[in-house]
Amino acid sequence: MPSPLSRGDQAPEIALVDASGVERRRDALAGKALVLFFYPKDDTPGCTMEACAFRDSYRDLQALGAEVWGVSGDDAVSHRRFAAKHQLPFPLLVDQGNRLRKAFGVPSVLGLLPGRVTYVIDGAGVIRHVFNNLLDGPAHRREALEVLRQLRSEAGGDG
Repeated sequence: MPSPLSRGDQAPEIALVDASGVERRRDALAGKALVLFFYPKDDTPGCTMEACAFRDSYRDLQALGAEVWGVSGDDAVSHRRFAAKHQLPFPLLVDQGNRLRKAFGVPSVLGLLPGRVTYVIDGAGVIRHVFNNLLDGPAHRREALEVLRQLRSEAGGDG
């Protein structure tokens, strides 16, 4: 597996289908920031807390100029069930074979469990923040909000 990507690195191209079969491409975001969160598995307790935290702050994240995409190796059927059960308003991308996870160098825990890592990628495709924490799913949302607020402030926006 490649080395994990870090702050300042250019994000790899993202082109995956979501649970509805729509191809999601980072280059189609027209300069918007992207909060990309990799999570281990649909509908598990930690992943549900993480996804619901992003759901609960989705409007705030969008108001800061960002889109939110979740990524796991689960299939589209699993993603659709998970999104419907928890009313997730953002796409869940199907990462068959964990290709995108590998491209970002998302580490596994103990070599077994897929890691939980969130990337905040600016409109130019540069990774501005990486947060790796398997146990505290909701912290991923807090980190993303803080970084997006900092980016907005640096850009001279009034938030």
